[in-house]
Amino acid sequence: MLSTNIKEATKTAHQQLEVKVIKKLKAIRSEAEYADFLKHFYAYFSHLERQILPYLNVEILPDYRDRRNSGYLKSDIEALGFTLEDLPSTTVPEISNVLEALAALYVMEGSIMGGSIIVQMLAKGGITNGISFFSGYGSETGQMWGKFIAVLNNAAKTTADEDLAIKTANATFIHFSDVFATVNVV
Repeated sequence: MLSTNIKEATKTAHQQLEVKVIKKLKAIRSEAEYADFLKHFYAYFSHLERQILPYLNVEILPDYRDRRNSGYLKSDIEALGFTLEDLPSTTVPEISNVLEALAALYVMEGSIMGGSIIVQMLAKGGITNGISFFSGYGSETGQMWGKFIAVLNNAAKTTADEDLAIKTANATFIHFSDVFATVNVV
C-alpha cells in the first residue's frame, strides 16, 4: 500500500522534522512564543495549500472542505492576540498533479494526527488557548485519517506513481523542516 510505503520511505525526513518541532515546543514558555511557533506552521501550510489547491477538490477527496487547514492556524494565532505579521519565508515542493498534491497533503494531515501530543505538551506548560488546529478532528481524527489514506492508496497506479508520491512526501517534510531552522523563539 502506498501509505505504508510512504511512511517507511519518509521515516528519516519525518523524524528530522519531528526533532525540530519538539525542540521548539519544549522551549515555549509563553503565548507569544507559541504564537511565533504557530506562525511557522501557518506560513508553510498556507504556502503549500496554494500549491495543492489546483489539484484537489471534493471529487478527488470528498471531505476536502472539512479538513483542517491554515485558516485554523490563523484563528489560533489571533486567539492568542497576535497577527500574521513577521511570517518566516518558506519554500515548498513543486506540485503539478493530483498524486503530488495528495502526497503533500499526507504530511499536512499527519501533523494533525500528532496534534493531541502537541496539545498535551502545551498544556503542561500552561498554554491552553489557540489549540484548535492541533485538536484535529476530535473523536473523528482516526476516521478522517482513514478516509484520506483510502484516497491516497488508490491514487498510485504504477511503481512510477508510487516513487513520485514518495519523492513529493519526502520533499514536503524537508521543506517543512527548513521552516523551523529559522525559528527564533521570542
